[in-house]
Amino acid sequence: MSILFQSVKVIDSQSKYNNKTVDVLVNKGVIESIGNNIEPPKRCKIIQGKGLHLSPGLMDLHVNYRDPGYDWKEDLNTGIQASAKGGFTSVLYMPSNNPSTNSKVQVDYIRNATKGSVVEVLPAGNVTVDHQGQQLTELYEMSQSGAKAFTDDRNSIQKADVMKLALLYTNNFDGLVMNQPNDKTISSEGKMNEGIASTKLGLKGIPALAEEVMLARDIELVEYTQGKFHASRISTKKSVELIRAAKKKGLNISADVAIHNLILQDQDCATFDSNYKVFPPLRTSEDIQALIKGLKDGTIDAICSDHCPEDVEHKVLTFDHANFGIIGAQTVLPLALELQKELGLHTIIDALSHNPRKLLGIDCPTIEEGAEANLCCFSTSDEWTFNEENIVSKSKNTPFLNRTFKTKVWGTVKGSLSTF
Repeated sequence: MSILFQSVKVIDSQSKYNNKTVDVLVNKGVIESIGNNIEPPKRCKIIQGKGLHLSPGLMDLHVNYRDPGYDWKEDLNTGIQASAKGGFTSVLYMPSNNPSTNSKVQVDYIRNATKGSVVEVLPAGNVTVDHQGQQLTELYEMSQSGAKAFTDDRNSIQKADVMKLALLYTNNFDGLVMNQPNDKTISSEGKMNEGIASTKLGLKGIPALAEEVMLARDIELVEYTQGKFHASRISTKKSVELIRAAKKKGLNISADVAIHNLILQDQDCATFDSNYKVFPPLRTSEDIQALIKGLKDGTIDAICSDHCPEDVEHKVLTFDHANFGIIGAQTVLPLALELQKELGLHTIIDALSHNPRKLLGIDCPTIEEGAEANLCCFSTSDEWTFNEENIVSKSKNTPFLNRTFKTKVWGTVKGSLSTF
């Protein structure tokens, strides 16, 4: 079946049709024609509506679908559905499973289990065995099986010598090492950002210093090894400054930020609602402004969902005892476009499509005639409310429940597969 998008505004910085309102015809998984008043062929699904935009399919640099090992929280099927609902056609799948992604066997399992899905699931392998920070995994073998990056996810690599070895080893095959900067000797048992809000609430704080000290260390190691490094989910003003300075030096460094760290701040924890408990923690308004500026000037490359499903047994607890993390796959784009005035639509879409793919060294889809269809269609004038009924994840841990949005994802197309 063909799909005809009528009078859609193309948002694709790599396309000659960027910013133009056109018709786009997809036939047999390929963009067959782009123009005005395209005649729909037989057996064609027509997509039309107010304020429709068409962008490349989105790419998420950080998702946990909890499979294998924790599939009562989420599984590959429900996770893929959530990402597709959010406009994503590709995701980087974190290795925090059981068994953890230590070898090509686990990489092959994820690739085979998700083959042919409307969302391309790209595995990330652990840097160290069972993300314990000690012994390096089969990095090269995993890369040969399709692992697109290496990370110990939330278990930040504490030992400098291990990080140094990982950067040196992956240099041999242009591998990407990702690390969430967090010095555990400083963050310790903290529950939220250390500051005025944590003092008022009587909660143990996580100092910005815990992130910044490790990030500074990693940057020094990148300069020493000339490795390829990505700072995951940065959250502080100083971190932005460190990355900006490193990029000016010409170091091969990139970074992303989780969408909730751009929207929420530490004061939002005042209700003691554990859905606001995330890691890295929600920071201050000053940090948020620095992160936004970092996205705008290219210091920060990408926005991610940090999709982290948790069941009620681990989340519906007192703030102190609840697990960190929220689901985010379905709400990234609507939340990001709340920042359209500050960032601009093209910066947001690039941070959610082209840039993440460039970091992983994979082909970036574009909206051109003859190209394979890899598309996200969304409206900026559809008011809707995000409630439990339209959450497709198994878990419901989100602070954005019952929030009203003006941006709505209509559907995605990836080759011959579609959610329309």
